[in-house]
Amino acid sequence: MNIKTYRTCTRRQRGVVGVMAPVLMLVILSIGAIAVDLGYLYVIRNELQNAADAAALAGAAGLYPANPKPNWSNGVSQGTSAIKLNASSGAALKDGSVQAGYWNLTGSPAGLQAQTITPGANDVPAVQVTISRSSGKNGGPVGTWLASIFNGAAASVQASAVAVIAAPGTANAGALFPVALNKCLFDLYWNSSTGQPLNDPSTGQPYVLDINSSYPPGSATCASGEWTGFGGATDASTEKSLVTSGNPTPVSIGSNINISNGVKASVYDAISYPITVTMPVVSTLSPGATSPVYAFAGFVITSVVKHGNKSYIEGHFTANQRVVNSGGGSGPYYGAYVPPRLAN
Repeated sequence: MNIKTYRTCTRRQRGVVGVMAPVLMLVILSIGAIAVDLGYLYVIRNELQNAADAAALAGAAGLYPANPKPNWSNGVSQGTSAIKLNASSGAALKDGSVQAGYWNLTGSPAGLQAQTITPGANDVPAVQVTISRSSGKNGGPVGTWLASIFNGAAASVQASAVAVIAAPGTANAGALFPVALNKCLFDLYWNSSTGQPLNDPSTGQPYVLDINSSYPPGSATCASGEWTGFGGATDASTEKSLVTSGNPTPVSIGSNINISNGVKASVYDAISYPITVTMPVVSTLSPGATSPVYAFAGFVITSVVKHGNKSYIEGHFTANQRVVNSGGGSGPYYGAYVPPRLAN
């Protein structure tokens, strides 16, 4: 190649570089703008999701008392009010869609069900909240760099959350009173259709039960309840400590707990009443044996009768007992609820 030809090729290459440079610069800037836009949209999406989560939880809390019927209108009202306590891009949110109904914990059927259904075992009261940045809602769609540069449309962003109130599947340490109730007692004195204790026709109030007796009266068919050590010791000293401090470790549905032998009359001195407590419900009650936990129940201790070997706890079932110190999962409803939680 002679010198003249080399110089001509060099000038052509420089010309190509000169043409390509603006194109490459535009590509680099576009990639950078996309990265910035995606990051910004992710932040906005997180803001909306956090707001939807908080509003759904507030709405679900508003459903209490949930039996015999959830407070649907209050749940919607509380969820709607909570939306306005949050912000997006520094501006307070103004609106969102808030609905209340039943949610199936197994996902079948999927989606929010009507308030008018007859709930099954896995259908629990719920509030669903959807919040969006879109046309006419919460400041409109989210503007981006690319949209402003290329005169494109702003992006609509949406987030949704569902919160439920359900019966506990696990009771964390300290949540339970150390008496195991027999499931057959609920078969006799609990209305599973309404989620309420049955009333004694003579008083119009829930049946008063003696925990350390058999039911129906005069029958040995169903032993009402007995002290438990939750898997640990059941001597009188330990049971007194459990009355005060509750279960030392988490107890879940299906967990085996031990059933105590004997009356343990001195333990009754440690009970303060009246008090509403949460007790484990077992499938079968056999003193000296173990039994799996079937559910958790609310129980009102109204009195303690102390007559040596005839000592017993007196009280009745109750609905809408909140188990504050609870874990995940869910179980049959026997009057105990966990605080509102987000549905998976």
